[in-house]
Amino acid sequence: MLKLAKAEALKDQRTILGAAATKLTMGRARIVAILPRGEALRNFVYSEALDEIARSAEVTVLSVIPNGEFREILRARYPNVLPLRASEDRWVVQILREILDMSHGRWLWSEAARERWRLRSVEAVTPAQKLKLGIKRLACYPFANRRGLEMLSRVECVTSRWLSSADEYIQLFKELKPSLVFNSSHVHSRVAIQAVQAARALDIPTATFIFSWDNLTSQGRIIPPYDYYLVWSEAIKDQLLSIYSAVRPEQIFVTGTPQFDFHFRPEFYWSREEFCQKVGADPARPIVLYSTGMANHMPGETHLVESVAAMLREMTDLGPPQLMVRVYPKDRTGRFEEVKRKLSDVLFPTVPWEPVWLTPHIEDIPLLTNTLRHCAAGINVASTISLELCMFDKPVINIGYNPPGVATGEVDYANYYNFDHYRPVVASGAVTLAESETDVKLMLRRALVNPTMGSAQRRALIKKMFGETLDGCSGARVARRLVDLASRRGPI
Repeated sequence: MLKLAKAEALKDQRTILGAAATKLTMGRARIVAILPRGEALRNFVYSEALDEIARSAEVTVLSVIPNGEFREILRARYPNVLPLRASEDRWVVQILREILDMSHGRWLWSEAARERWRLRSVEAVTPAQKLKLGIKRLACYPFANRRGLEMLSRVECVTSRWLSSADEYIQLFKELKPSLVFNSSHVHSRVAIQAVQAARALDIPTATFIFSWDNLTSQGRIIPPYDYYLVWSEAIKDQLLSIYSAVRPEQIFVTGTPQFDFHFRPEFYWSREEFCQKVGADPARPIVLYSTGMANHMPGETHLVESVAAMLREMTDLGPPQLMVRVYPKDRTGRFEEVKRKLSDVLFPTVPWEPVWLTPHIEDIPLLTNTLRHCAAGINVASTISLELCMFDKPVINIGYNPPGVATGEVDYANYYNFDHYRPVVASGAVTLAESETDVKLMLRRALVNPTMGSAQRRALIKKMFGETLDGCSGARVARRLVDLASRRGPI
């Protein structure tokens, strides 16, 4: 039955492609863009990066489809849209990838890799789980070096191809004959891996986008390898070269990230009055933004929100300021529902994301941009939001202490600031690190009374990290680079 269902799915795909293929114009580059996660739709659809590609090349979009609404959004913009589907890899391939990933982490041994290693131990609770983990760790040690990793990577590539579950995509790509296959988020490649493998099996050049600034040191091995890499910054390019010795400088291109384009495009700006009306805020009072994190990484944040709210109520000479909480869109635990009921003076604007595939709705684009524009200061735990606040020259307070009841043996908030990607942010002086509630109170008052303090450090950090890429045009740069790569002839 399963084989029959897959055959029918393949038949449906090929029928669609057979009709679509007649639309392709000879002589133009053909690009398959893989959107393996909801955030990829934000980065490459909402930013119009794929629209830019479509002006110069034939584009086929291979995407996760959260629901019918998003299917229609994609089909309205691109003539060839196909659902991205993953099949289960053979157990041998899965084990190889897990050992490769663990070996990579053990060799890299960044602070984030150490934390992942520790969490595996915490999660292995039964004797059987502990035994399995011990065997995997013993298996990974011989490969936890450059030579071992390169050898194991080759074994994984050969085994994956030999035991391939990518037949469906091989047939699709034979129909499409793409010049380039682009995975728009390497870190979300689990659902995309069969499509990328199919491209590699057919010797079609592949490219990927390094999704975020912490991925290389925090999110494990890049599997599978790609021919080209697009990255946020020169620093990430250097990091990629230092970690992956097989990657050459000419394979990496600094484009900036479309994720931040919206912050620098005035068409997304609202007036303060319009913004406050939408979120229920008082435009005459300062707004302090608290951005939450994942529940498993930042337990006890409900206490922090209540504590900050109490501090701001006492600052009557300053308004008092009003607290706005942006709940992390991927946190689906509902842990702030009780706080919402209890603290009626705290603003909790709805964050419009679709839970399926964790997909932002287009309405969240101006909401986030204007939240950053109109807040007076921001508080978070080692979040990317810190960078975005600095882009708007807003004071940033990072929480570096555990809330009451959260033991450091479970999670240590202070350790997040030792992670490789975040350590330079703290060292720059662009953010202030609070080690107690007393620190938060002092830092909040200072930020509200003297918001220009630290401004030079914030500007310097953003300049160092992003250069000239914060211009609202990163999506266009990605598009131009992909069209150029797809138009190349000859060996990579």
